[in-house]
Amino acid sequence: MKPLQFRWVLPGVLTLLCAIPALSQVVVQPGAPGQPTKTLPSTTKAKLPPISSKDIEFMQGMIMHHGQAVEMTALIASHSTNKDLRLLGDRISHSQADEMRFMKRWLITRGAPTEMQMDMGGMEGMDMSDHMLMPGMLTPKQMEALRKSNGREFDRLFLEGMIQHHGGALTMVKDLYNSGGAGQDAELFTFATDVDSGQRAEIRIMQSMLDKLK
Repeated sequence: MKPLQFRWVLPGVLTLLCAIPALSQVVVQPGAPGQPTKTLPSTTKAKLPPISSKDIEFMQGMIMHHGQAVEMTALIASHSTNKDLRLLGDRISHSQADEMRFMKRWLITRGAPTEMQMDMGGMEGMDMSDHMLMPGMLTPKQMEALRKSNGREFDRLFLEGMIQHHGGALTMVKDLYNSGGAGQDAELFTFATDVDSGQRAEIRIMQSMLDKLK
């Protein structure tokens, strides 16, 4: 007889798979302490936990936020010869590109658009370039200054800009957790926590690099 196999299909629900035809799949839900387990129908399927509109907005906004960071790091190769900055840029670029793919999958799985839907009512004729930015994102003027700089000046502007950028991401995570009912999805919670800890660590690294330039 083949060994028994186990897999989780719902929080707190364990599926027992064995080689016995009559018991090809038994779904068992462990009981509370002191309570017996329950056998559920084999047709039991996993369901995604309920999500908040703030969860959707956070993921959509963070995709836009990460997109600018990747755009910034793409300038390093042609604007700087600083080896440490290049290594840092590669790390930021790869990690944030991977996270963007995760966020898009998360949204698509939940039937949500991957881009924010802007309400343009009453804003005709206004310059929306700054208003559409997430916290910490560089303005068009800052991005233009970064593109026009080279060497040591580029290094300084990049580090200052990315520290500002990362600080905005921390604000977005804080705002998510401060929103009632938001941030409860397990995947989103883990992701947001990783963003917070990872970008705090990178801010410390960039601040140290910036201090050496001054």
